Amino acid sequence: MPAPTPKPEPLIRKCVVPAAGLGTRFLPATKAVPKEMLPIVDTPTLQYIVQEAVSAGITDVILISGRGKESMVDHFDLAVELEAVLKARGKEEEFRKLRAISDMANIASLRQKEPLGLGHAVLCARGLVGNEPFGVILGDDIIDAEEPGIRQLARVFRKHDQGVVALMEVPPSETHLYGIAAGTDLGDGVIQIDRIVEKPKPGTAPSNLAVIGRYVLPPEIFDILEQQPPGVGGEIQLTDGLATLQKKRGLLGYKFKGQRYDAGDKVGYLKANIAYALKRPELRGPLLEWMGEIVRMEKP
Repeated sequence: MPAPTPKPEPLIRKCVVPAAGLGTRFLPATKAVPKEMLPIVDTPTLQYIVQEAVSAGITDVILISGRGKESMVDHFDLAVELEAVLKARGKEEEFRKLRAISDMANIASLRQKEPLGLGHAVLCARGLVGNEPFGVILGDDIIDAEEPGIRQLARVFRKHDQGVVALMEVPPSETHLYGIAAGTDLGDGVIQIDRIVEKPKPGTAPSNLAVIGRYVLPPEIFDILEQQPPGVGGEIQLTDGLATLQKKRGLLGYKFKGQRYDAGDKVGYLKANIAYALKRPELRGPLLEWMGEIVRMEKP
């Protein structure tokens, strides 16, 4: 048996995963299944998120959940009966894969009792994070990268000692869908942010650099969020809290390296399924053949 892959040195120890949303864009499936548990091929979206954190050296993952989302926590628990069945049937590989899920990280869960916004969801984790820098990974945002996305940001945080948000260029026609940041280019993908706004009205965005679902933040953000009044949509917006953090301590953006899939959007979810299926040798050939047939059928 090969030696286990050594875990990287942790740059941050803890990560918050806000996952309390209702997932209305995926109804009726999300009536009974949390959107974070919808599979990318055969693996729940949330498992990719937690694996990114673990691969970055993070040891403690704090899930912010909501009513009816107990299955998210159950997924990372032992499944004694199922494991016993797999053992009895000689399915050793399946057994090892299942056991590896429960051994991934220290998983804690907190409930956001009311849908008061992303900033409020992060604030819910204050007691478990404590007085140390921490990561935030949104539960439906997948980044496929050689170096885990959250670790890329943690490196920038450690170098500059300022909060860091992930940035990605988007078409100007889509800026109203995101938090948008603008500032001074420091080189190597790092931006010193001087302005950050949540979902600006069309034509008013300060740039086309969208804030994507990865953050590494100092613990001072909790005091800010505690005092933060409701913003867009009547919710406590994390972006508004970041704007205050920028003024008080400074804030950086980082143009991360990797491919991002918005698994909370139907088209993004389908793209993620196809992309990850094409990584699987047993699926790639049949899938490409079928896709070729579809293309040929679409031609006039």
